[in-house]
Amino acid sequence: MVSTLARGRSDKQSKVELSQFSSAFQHTAMNSSVRMPALFIGHGSPMNAIEDTPWRQAWQALGARLPRPRAILAISAHWMTPGVGVTAMPMPETIHDFGGFPDALFAVQYPAPGSPALAQRIHELLAPLPVTLDQSWGLDHGSWSILVHLFPAADIPVVQLSLNLAETNDFHYRLGQQLQALRDEGVLIIASGNVVHNLRMIQWQPEAPAPAWSARVEQRVVDCLISNDHQALIDYPTLDPQALLAIPTPEHYLPLLYIAGLRTDQDAVSFPTRGIDLGTISMLSVQIG
Repeated sequence: MVSTLARGRSDKQSKVELSQFSSAFQHTAMNSSVRMPALFIGHGSPMNAIEDTPWRQAWQALGARLPRPRAILAISAHWMTPGVGVTAMPMPETIHDFGGFPDALFAVQYPAPGSPALAQRIHELLAPLPVTLDQSWGLDHGSWSILVHLFPAADIPVVQLSLNLAETNDFHYRLGQQLQALRDEGVLIIASGNVVHNLRMIQWQPEAPAPAWSARVEQRVVDCLISNDHQALIDYPTLDPQALLAIPTPEHYLPLLYIAGLRTDQDAVSFPTRGIDLGTISMLSVQIG
């Protein structure tokens, strides 16, 4: 893919401009020795954006204790593209990428600014991988349904990175590793999905017992994170005999691999939220650092 900035210009000129954007971003990074944490958030239903749920309350408490970032990179399960893209517009749209929900949810807006400079920095960090500087997506509900509680003022620049589902699990893990420098540049990286996500087997009756494999697979993920067994997380179909029942499609699981890739030997790991919602949706959240 060719970046939208570079289209129609010489390779040499494009490389100079990319370097200038990256230098500007790094020059204005927070003057702090504190490395930003990184998060995986189990986002669950979009209704968590407007309902008073335990998950919403936990996200509000988490946002109150997080250091204020200079910018946010969101990796959402709900933006899948051929290749890899990053939003690069000054004002990303709030995308309501769902149907069948009440009007109050469609009315939610998260008018955070974008950051073309951060998009350029990501372009550089992921080189030589082609990265599209996208002008058409925005912030989908995998990002804003969480951010409205973590940072309700919507005054911190946000960009989104897409998922290329044609690539291997290891590819996503390695991209996380390549983005580690952002944590020292004031960027909070938030990956959003659900480590157990089987919509076909959701149990709408509150009294219905959750299938044992839901909690078991969530616990296996927790154990692997505690023991730093990242290879087991990458090879997630082998986590449990029923792992592929818990994770029938990869898009909600893959964002976790970015956070695993971002983790260093110095990073502690904690779990701001845990638990199974509706029987087959893990609301596990993970914080490193």
